[in-house]
This record gives sequence, C-alpha cells and structure tokens, in this order.
Amino acid sequence: MFEDADLDSVVEGVVDAIWFNQGQVCCAGSRILVQEGIAERLTARLRARMETLRVGDPLDKSIDIGAIIAPVQLEKITRLVEQGRDEGATIWQPSWSCPEEGCFYPPTLCTDVAPAATIAQVEIFGPVVVLLTFRTPAEAVALANHTRYGLAASVWTENVNLALDVAPQLKAGTVWSTAPNVFDAASGFGGYRESGFGREGGREGLWEYVRAPWSTARQPLQRCRPAGPARTGRAGTVAVPPIDRTAKLYIAGGRSGRTAATAWPCARGRDAPGRGGQGNRKDVRNAVEAAHRAAAGRAPRPQPAQVLYYLAENLAVRSEEFARRLARAGSPHAEREVETSLRRLFRYAAWADKWDGQVHHTPYRNVTIAMPEPVGVLGVTCPDEAPLLGFISAVFPAVAMGNTVVAVPSERLPLAATDLYQVFDTSDLPGGVVNIITGSRRELVPCSPPTTTSTASGTSPPMTCTRKSSGSRPAT
Repeated sequence: MFEDADLDSVVEGVVDAIWFNQGQVCCAGSRILVQEGIAERLTARLRARMETLRVGDPLDKSIDIGAIIAPVQLEKITRLVEQGRDEGATIWQPSWSCPEEGCFYPPTLCTDVAPAATIAQVEIFGPVVVLLTFRTPAEAVALANHTRYGLAASVWTENVNLALDVAPQLKAGTVWSTAPNVFDAASGFGGYRESGFGREGGREGLWEYVRAPWSTARQPLQRCRPAGPARTGRAGTVAVPPIDRTAKLYIAGGRSGRTAATAWPCARGRDAPGRGGQGNRKDVRNAVEAAHRAAAGRAPRPQPAQVLYYLAENLAVRSEEFARRLARAGSPHAEREVETSLRRLFRYAAWADKWDGQVHHTPYRNVTIAMPEPVGVLGVTCPDEAPLLGFISAVFPAVAMGNTVVAVPSERLPLAATDLYQVFDTSDLPGGVVNIITGSRRELVPCSPPTTTSTASGTSPPMTCTRKSSGSRPAT
C-alpha cells in the first residue's frame, strides 16, 4: 500500500484478502506492506474494521469468519502467533471473544514485525495478518520478494505508472492492482518458488495438458566411443592431419582452455579430426555464475531480437562452410540441417521481436494482461541427432525469451556447436548469455542447473495482471 492509496478501499481489500475463508486460501494476503506515511492511519482503520467482524457458524449468511479446518491447524495457528509475540511482535485482536465450542480463532493483526520473523516468513494459513512498513518502492519490492512463496500479490496505488513499475518486479504469479482475489477461467493462475508448479486457467493452463508430437518420440542417447588406435595409410604411415584442433569451452563470452589436457577425439571427418574439451563440475559452476551475471546485468546491451538476427545473418554467410563440416563428420543431410537451422534462428528472432503478452477477455470489469518473462538460467542438454540443428533448437528459443543458457552440446559431435564461437563473437552476443561445455553428458548433467515457471491502477474499474513464466516455446 502506497501513500496515495484509497485507505477505505485498502481496508476492505485486506478483509477480503486475508479473512476470506479464515485465511485458509492459498493466495491469502497474509503480509501487508504499507508505506510509513500512512502506516498509523491504516492500522487504526484496520482495528476499527476488525471490531465489526463476526465469528461463528460458517453456514450463517451474516457471519464474516467461520471455523478453522481442524484442531491440529488451530493449534498450529495459536503456536505461531505466540512465537511471533516471543520474537517481539505486537499482537492485536478484537475486544470481543470467539465461540468456545469449535475450532474458532479471532482475526489477528501483528505489527512491529521484523522481515525475518517467523510469522512473516511461514505460511500460517489462518486469520492472521502481518504488517510491515517500507519507505521507497525499491524497499517494498525487496520486502515483498523476501519469502519462499510467490503465488499472488496486490498493489494499491492511484498512480498507474507506479503500479506498472512495481508489479513486474514482484516475484508472484498473479499481481492484482487495487483489488484482491479476482479470478477468471480465461486467465492463467499459478505461482513461483514453493507456491506450486504449472498454471491453470487460460492458455497457460492448456499447455499443461498438451504435448508437441515430437516430444513423445525420444531416441536413446548415443555415447561417444573412446578413441581407438590411429589409422594407417596404404604405405604403413600414420594418417595424421596437419593440424589437430582442440575446441575449448565457451564461458562468459570467452574460450576456456583449462580442460584442454583432458580433451577427447570427436570426428570431423577422416581428413580433419578435432578434439573437444572435457568439462567438469568446476566448469559448470563457472558457466552458471557467468549466466547469472549476464541475467542480472544492468548495463545496456543489444536486444535479443537484434542478436538473433545477427546470428542468423552471419551463419547464413558461412552456411556452405558449416554444411561441408557436417558432411565430413558424417551427417547424411548436412545442407538441409544448416538450412533448417537458419530458418529456426530467423523464427526465434521474430519471437524475440514481436512475442508479447496477451490481454485476456474476462467478464469482470477489469483487464487481465499476461506478461511473459524469462525463467532465468537454464541448463540444456542437446540431442546427438542433427548436432547443429539440435543445439540451435534447444538453446535459442530460451535466449529469445530472455533466458541465459548453460548448454551441453551433442556428445557425439560437439564440434558442430563449438564451430559457432566465431559466429557468436561477430553477432554482439553478450558474454554469459550462452555458455557451452563439451564433455561426457554422464558427468556434466548432474552438475547442471535445473531447467526451471498488472497492471494499471485506479479505483474503478480494478485491473489485474496475470504473469506466466515462459522460458521458451517448443521448437516444432
């Protein structure tokens, strides 16, 4: 709640957010973050409103707060509130008493609470609300995101620009503006972190029930065979190429040669064998750190669409060269593979340029906006089939949606991916956005990161925004 919020609307919003179903709702507004300038006034109005709430038989239409679901939950709520009192919080409850028979607990307001206090961090799942104060919008966002959960949030302000600035920064699946608990089957709903997996409702929920046809036909992985004895020519001499190239790892936009000593042969063709670096857990750690730095970087950098268009254009100039390398490595459809890779790169560039959120048509007097956002750092393992196409199809949809990637290329022919280093360098690809670690998939995959999932303001009508985690779409 910001200083310019309508306090009367805020108080009723709090009542609806936390005391609806006695707070036993997954998206209950159990934490109030209020700007210091209006904290005392809001506290006074909340206490006055709490005095008028009625607790009793939930089947009675005139009752505001019903019973707790079970005695064990009532005991948990009581214990957590007392723990909050022991940790220094001020506990306030209405002057009237609850029914003695049954599992009833009065509405409770906790003030003077530290952000790290137990009652401010755990999910009480009862009619208990915690109030904390902040001074600036940045501090409000930091406090709001300082939790293991992230299902829903509300932003209360009369400043539409402030709402549009704060809402996308909140790590919550749904952000309402000047309204709580507004739902519709036409808009997606789901959370972050420990607030569940997936989405329900709208197109976002539909994706949970459909699969791309190609995803159901997976081929077994083919391991790279260890190097055998050197081949000899007809005259008995060893047929060794003039240059034995070792493809280094690609981390933070630069080549890493520390693991070159453990490189292993990978075919480039009879006349041009190559060697790929054997990455290890330290390389994965360095790549993940570089990817996180790139994801959190605030320095100006090219837009993903611009980078992907550059990549496609620069790869198109060298398409014949890549086709020859794939053909010499034994690819049966080298030219077609390169051509398909180019088409997909241009397609992903178009995604990054034009793919945006959708306005869901809901029957309520509000507007629901879906705001696609990146997942963060993705660990990607690429298939052995079609090594160049498989790498591009697995990595660059994620890049198009704003993610950073740590990729393990084809184990059979990793050099199809390492040959792209020069294309990356000449395409303004920021360091750390794509990191490539070659080596044994059996050793690298357990160390890789998991492939992990608003709003204008105004009192009439309210506007809600549903956000979805969209790391990438299937590359069909």
